Order: sequence, then C-alpha cells, then structure tokens
Amino acid sequence: MTEEVERNADPVSRRRISGFVLVPLIAFALMVLFSWGLFWGGDDLPSALLGKPVPDFALPPVLGREEGLSTQDLIGHVSLVNVFASWCVPCRAEHPLFMELSATGEVPLYGINYKDPPDQARAWLDELGDPYARIGADINGRAGIEWGVYGVPETYVIAPDGTIAYRHVGPITRAILQETLLPIVRDHKTQSAKEKTP
Repeated sequence: MTEEVERNADPVSRRRISGFVLVPLIAFALMVLFSWGLFWGGDDLPSALLGKPVPDFALPPVLGREEGLSTQDLIGHVSLVNVFASWCVPCRAEHPLFMELSATGEVPLYGINYKDPPDQARAWLDELGDPYARIGADINGRAGIEWGVYGVPETYVIAPDGTIAYRHVGPITRAILQETLLPIVRDHKTQSAKEKTP
C-alpha cells in the first residue's frame, strides 16, 4: 500500500517541481529578451517624428557658453543633434568620436544637454572637450519629451529643411558613424546641392 501511495503522489510532485522550475525560467527568458532590446536593439526603436519637422524649441546655453540651441539653428543645412548628459556612461564612450567628427568640419554637431545640473555639464565638457557648435540646456527634460527621447544618448540627422531624417538610440560607434550616419548626411548634402543648382 505504501508503494501505491508513493506512485500516485509522484505525478503531483513532478508537476509542482516543474512549475517551480518553469516560472523562473520563463522570467529569465523574458529578462534576456528585454535586455537584448534595451542594449543591442535600441537603435531600431520607432520614431513618430521621422520625416517631420524638428519640434519647436528654444533652449538656453549650458553654463559657460553664450549660445543656446533652438529650432531655427537646425534649418538650412544638414546637421547632427546629439542628446547627452554628464551622468550617462555611454555618452562618455561616444564622445571621442564626436570630437573627431567636429575636427573634420564635415557636418555641424549640436547638443541637447539632457536633465543635467549646470555645473556638472560644464565640468564634463571642460574635461572631455566640446565638439558642439551650439548646446542647449534641457534641464527639466521638456525638449527631450518633445523630441521623443527614450534615454540618452540619442543622435538625430537633420535635413536642410529642418526635418528629422534619421534617429539613432544608444551610443554611436565608429561603425555606426561611418556606415550609417555619415552616408545619410552626405546623401542629404548631395540632394540639397542638386536642388540649389539651376
């Protein structure tokens, strides 16, 4: 009789054990998928602003600078807009590439300093260098909301007509700069030059 009770209890205990094992495995799988999308698939996040005019905004300069950034500064030429913050570790990683890009003069780079204490933004730029033609201080994050910023860093290609041509979420690497951003910039420059030629 004892054998019979043990045999009957076996399937129930197996189900309980499999349930206790299955739930954590599913949770782990979901966390892996979420992490993958957050850290490696972020540049594919959709943007409702692609092909539309940049938001209407006017930001004061960061501490130590004389000129801020506004919608009007982005019209009439191809440019890049980089949303960054001193507290953002990936921003620090991509910054040397922006310093190099700035030195080439190929495309103006504008910055939106996102939710940063003014003295920390200034110290960060003093330490790492300032590749930006203009920087607007978005201390309360209002402009970031208008731009649809998910998080920092984010980088946008702005067409000469002031529309958002491309958006990259996450840090810029040399490959992304050379194989994605700069070809888009060059295409828009070529197109703009053709439109100006009679």
